[in-house]
Order: sequence, then C-alpha cells, then structure tokens
Amino acid sequence: MVKANGEEPKTLTIDIGGTGLKMEVIGPQAEPLGERFKVATPHPATTTAVLTALEGMIRQQPAFDRVSVGFPGVVVDGVTRTAPNLDPSWRGFNLAKALSDMTGKPVRVCNDADVQGFGDIEGRGVEMVLTFGTGVGAAVYVDGKLVPNLELGHAPFKDGKTYEDYLRDSELKRIGAKKWRKRVHNVVDQLEPIWNYRVLYLGGGNARLLHQDELPSNVHICSNSAGLTGGLALWERR
Repeated sequence: MVKANGEEPKTLTIDIGGTGLKMEVIGPQAEPLGERFKVATPHPATTTAVLTALEGMIRQQPAFDRVSVGFPGVVVDGVTRTAPNLDPSWRGFNLAKALSDMTGKPVRVCNDADVQGFGDIEGRGVEMVLTFGTGVGAAVYVDGKLVPNLELGHAPFKDGKTYEDYLRDSELKRIGAKKWRKRVHNVVDQLEPIWNYRVLYLGGGNARLLHQDELPSNVHICSNSAGLTGGLALWERR
C-alpha cells in the first residue's frame, strides 16, 4: 500500500493486554515515528473503559494512516469473540469498527499472540509462538501463513490445569521465577514432539525472566516490542 503522494503509510499499532495498553506509530520498516505509550488497563476492563483510555492515548500520537491492533482473545473479522482476561462485554464486540469510527482510519484487529508472532517469524516451515503475560498466548505459522486464534493457553495441560493456569502471571508471582522457568521448560518439552516446529519463539512481558542458555537451540526468547511491530504484517500478509 502506497499513498497517493507516493509516501509509505504510517501505522498506529496498539497492543491491548490484561494489565497494560501500549501503542506507537511506526513507519514502513517498523521504525518508531513517535514515543511509545503505555498505561495500565482499566479495571473492570469493559469495552467503554478501554476505548476511553485508548482515545486519550491516540490524541498524543503523531499522524497515522491506518491502525493495527493485537487483542487478547479470539478475533474474527474484527469482532472480538472471547476475552478471558478482560470483561464479558467484549464478547461479540466489533472492535475494528469502533476504532475506525474513533480514528477515521482503516483498522485491522488480530489475536495478540498472532501479531507478536508476525514480528518474530522468518516465514519458513512450521514456526510457533508462546507469549507470557497476564495469560498465555500461542500462535502457529506454516511458511509464514497464520493458523489464527489457536488459544492453546486454554487447553488442558496437567493436573486439571490449563497451560494458562500453569504459566499465567499470577502463578509466576505465587511460585517465583525459578520454579516458573522450570514450568516453561516442561511445556516446551511437551510441545516440541507434538508440533515439530522449526523454531519456537517465546515472547510477552514475562519472557524476560527466561534464560536463553537453558533452552534448546531452536527456542528463541524475543523482544516484547514485536507485539507492536508485528502490526505491519496485518496489512502485508492478509
């Protein structure tokens, strides 16, 4: 996409999380064009409360031409179907339309782990992403093509717990970083023979607590910034 004046479009990227809202405007090479903003997610995180917070943040951003959003739940055609770490008001909410009406710009919305992965993957073979934050996100790509809305975090894992129950932020705080890292290693050991990925990327805010030298060579710890820079791919790959 190139604007009528020949310029590359500027993208406002938004990451909606259970604990924080982040955004920045980036250029065609994912270069930042302004300051990255972050505020705490309102609680309760209703649609009205979150949109009001986003509107205030958007007013402080430089000019942009389109909007990309990562959302912590299942998203179909811009409509949020689930939001386990937010509020029930998000079920069936047309987030793309709401933000388009607010900004006057075209908007694309995708699961947040899916967006994170677009900022990390190389586009070859089977690549998998796990994100660790308030909850646990997951994404899978085959030769750069997304298998959307995987939501592995809510699948059963062990002792009646889901992957998210086992690795979510509240559990990290309860058991401490050392035991939590061991749990991550247990999950990685289970996933590899099931998915047979070429590379597994570990991201999200809590990935900073992991140690690269303790992980297999095809498991990479990634920057949390990919949750924003991956927003470019929503326009390039879909």
